[in-house]
Amino acid sequence: MLQRTPTFPEIPLIEVGPAFPMATLEAALPRAQALLDAATHGVPPRVLAGLDKVSRSWLARNNNAHLFEIDAIAAKLARPGAYFLSVNYEWGCTCRVAPSPDGTSARLVRVLDWLTPGLGRNVMAAKVASPPGSFVTLTWPGYTGVLQAVAKGRFAAALNQAPMRKAGGGLMPLDWAINKGRVWRMRTGAPAHLLRDVFEQATSYAQARRMLIDTPIASPAIFSLAGLAPGETCVIERTETAAHVHDGPGVAANNWQAAGWKGRPRGENSAGRACRMAAVEPAFDPSLPWLEAPILNARTRLVMVADASSGRFMAQGFEQDGPATAVLEANA
Repeated sequence: MLQRTPTFPEIPLIEVGPAFPMATLEAALPRAQALLDAATHGVPPRVLAGLDKVSRSWLARNNNAHLFEIDAIAAKLARPGAYFLSVNYEWGCTCRVAPSPDGTSARLVRVLDWLTPGLGRNVMAAKVASPPGSFVTLTWPGYTGVLQAVAKGRFAAALNQAPMRKAGGGLMPLDWAINKGRVWRMRTGAPAHLLRDVFEQATSYAQARRMLIDTPIASPAIFSLAGLAPGETCVIERTETAAHVHDGPGVAANNWQAAGWKGRPRGENSAGRACRMAAVEPAFDPSLPWLEAPILNARTRLVMVADASSGRFMAQGFEQDGPATAVLEANA
């Protein structure tokens, strides 16, 4: 019997202005509604409305620069959940920054894991206009932060969730609740909004590196950054006010590498994912021969390889049962 190769939908690539969250929402409103359906399944609307109220209060109290956008997005969606989902994140990720195989540039390899179904099949690529130059972010309609992006002639970067502090004596529910309370008391911005600021403002790898090190944030995070030259790579581990920088080729998952920094690793087998990722060659091979367990798991939603020197990138969406989109190969 003739075996047919399965076909998958393309990842949309759209060009937008600086107000990309609303532009992506208007371009793909059904995708946004489908994602909200999946992310809020089983949560009563009254509970979501309460979470929205708390989340908006936190954004307003911190004078968040993107609150006006989130207000507009919430109005456009006309349903509870927009505020809460804009500031809440629970994911695992695995990244590698290293020289390209021919040694002429720096590259970023990024795998995003998230429990919410639908993120893989509904991912979008938005080419965003900004003062230092355009950048392409792999994103979702109406999302105001940046989790991974590439700016041709500048840098590529991605955000990983950091380990959870064992603030409740190591008991998971208490740890989670106490850490969320700590975020509520902070007066600084979300890590995903900082990464957006970096792509919208930084003109070089050096400036991006400095912003990611020095800017206070509301919760711990791990940033992977790749510039233009093969030596321009680093992993930046962050608490709210402190940073530990690993310059040179490196990997990032959801556990600390800094000596003395402790916390509960996120995602599935964080140490195993990091170890496996350390052997990945950052090549533009659409077959993704290295994508296997534990890097690939039931929560894998997105894979991206990017080279800021050439602007070249490729990406593919995934769901629990495997690939959910065709491989997008494009230039930023």
